[in-house]
Amino acid sequence: MSTCAASSRDRAEPLAGTAAVARTWLLIEQPGPWGSKALTQSHFPSTLGRELEARAEGTGVRVALIRRPGPHADRRDPLPRRIFAAHTLPGRSWVRTAVITRASALAVLDLQRLGAGQHDGLGEPHEGDPLTLVCTNGKRDRCCAVEGRPLAAQLATAGSAEVWEVTHLGGHRFSPTLLILPHGYAYGRMTAPAATVAAGEIRQGLVETDGCRGRSCWDRPGQAAELALRRLTGETAADALHVTGTDPEGGATPGWRVTVAHRDGRRWQVRVGEGLTPEPLPASCGAPALPQSRMDAGSIIPLRPTASAGPRPREAVPAGSAGIG
Repeated sequence: MSTCAASSRDRAEPLAGTAAVARTWLLIEQPGPWGSKALTQSHFPSTLGRELEARAEGTGVRVALIRRPGPHADRRDPLPRRIFAAHTLPGRSWVRTAVITRASALAVLDLQRLGAGQHDGLGEPHEGDPLTLVCTNGKRDRCCAVEGRPLAAQLATAGSAEVWEVTHLGGHRFSPTLLILPHGYAYGRMTAPAATVAAGEIRQGLVETDGCRGRSCWDRPGQAAELALRRLTGETAADALHVTGTDPEGGATPGWRVTVAHRDGRRWQVRVGEGLTPEPLPASCGAPALPQSRMDAGSIIPLRPTASAGPRPREAVPAGSAGIG
């Protein structure tokens, strides 16, 4: 049986510029079954799920449910419940974690401030291995379960990263997909060895570009521009590059002039155009085959460098007002 992932893989559909866009991820533990829209179609309180979805709109926060790999006990009210919040901007990346006993405790979170990179003392810093999130929600697309769940199980058994299954990372046809935090780089068509390498690089503050879809804090043109510049320069430090501007171009087809700055002061302008795949592809299993959007990075022009300032400093973050300890 043909699947959306097989169709995309067979046609070598480009991965760059396909990551879900989010500056901050809010991840909430919810074992048991997940529906297609898991925040409102699972044992997570649906009223709270709708509220979080609505409040996250326009904040830069993406909310998802997570669970440990393996058999899923059908518990309606898991106690306690682990949550993570992760901000992904270069030089300001962090992961905070807390354990809560009531899902309603999430209602006090200020999502506007989370999206802006202010954690307000939420929980405590996550000090362990990078979080590796593998999309496994088969109710959303069967490729996520068929390809994602075996990968999550292999990674968890290997013990080389902290692995969770997640409800949705976007791009079913790139399964198995994963996201690595704190830096927020997304990957597609992963194998266990490739995922282990990617997580190991992030642990050292580096980026593995093979299979990379982009850094979630950037918009799609910014993701494609950053990866194109990494290929050109060989830069692997995760926080070395910062997308400082995405300016639309006029014309018959969508295009952007993306400015990318290096922390040493160098700058480039990357021309990114939006094209279509030459062959029609299904966006997900069961969907009609249609030309799919793709981000094509073109010319890369060096700009006048700015004064070198070294790495961007982390912002001071006030503590104590989030209400979740």
